[in-house]
Amino acid sequence: MTAPLLHAERIFRAGLDRVDPLKMMQRVLTLDGDTLRVTTESQSFEYDLARYRRILVLGAGKASARMALGLERLLGERIADGIVAVKEGHLELLDRIRLIEASHPVPDERSAAAAEAVLDLARAAEPGDLVFVLVSGGGSAILASPRSENGRGLTLEDKQAVTKSLLACGATIQEINCVRKKLSGIKGGRLARALARAEFLSLILSDVIGDDLDAIASGLTVPDGTTCAEANGIIERYGLAGKLPPAAEALLRDGALGVIEDTPKADDPAFANSRTVLIGTNHQALL
Repeated sequence: MTAPLLHAERIFRAGLDRVDPLKMMQRVLTLDGDTLRVTTESQSFEYDLARYRRILVLGAGKASARMALGLERLLGERIADGIVAVKEGHLELLDRIRLIEASHPVPDERSAAAAEAVLDLARAAEPGDLVFVLVSGGGSAILASPRSENGRGLTLEDKQAVTKSLLACGATIQEINCVRKKLSGIKGGRLARALARAEFLSLILSDVIGDDLDAIASGLTVPDGTTCAEANGIIERYGLAGKLPPAAEALLRDGALGVIEDTPKADDPAFANSRTVLIGTNHQALL
């Protein structure tokens, strides 16, 4: 191999090493006795782990198993329970956190089962619990919870059809996830609502240009800055009106009219006990 190729390979491998999810977790989180420190370029705060009744872990995404490995190495037996949903084959050997494999980029029955398992554990979190939520790209498909409102219920097949149409039409990831959030019972901040009785920290690894928190894995635990009216506009823009499952179009229309509630916004009490940390971005691969 020539010198330029060797240099190029070293640069490439250094970039991969820089964005290893395990190492990103280790850079951001440190433990000194019962004191957990969370430190990034823009944030620094602590948790006294002795204050909490239980430590739980939830998560989803293609990189979330490796993020979970980093958290297990740090907290070990302090973790009482955990469920993380990952893309099929993206596994690590874990002791305290259960991994559920699901489909990507189009959800399947395993995605629906994973979403239900994550929501069940989230709803079981109580005051006095600290929940770590590990989020990375791919979580939108890996967790599929078809929304049901006012007698209008989506099926998994509806969600699959919408996803396939959005992926094929040329929409950006922000646009795709804007629509998916409105049709989900877990995305767009709705996982935060399930967790609202506990204190929770979302650790997010971005694969989205611009690092929009509500676009990464469709914003599971952060306020949603988009509206149903915007989602309808996206459907119109890409010529999908009248081509999506009728139940999906009806939910989007009802949301835009205010007949049903939109996704949680920044003033929603679900976020009162939450913190969010961006642990890694595409840009960091260049540093």
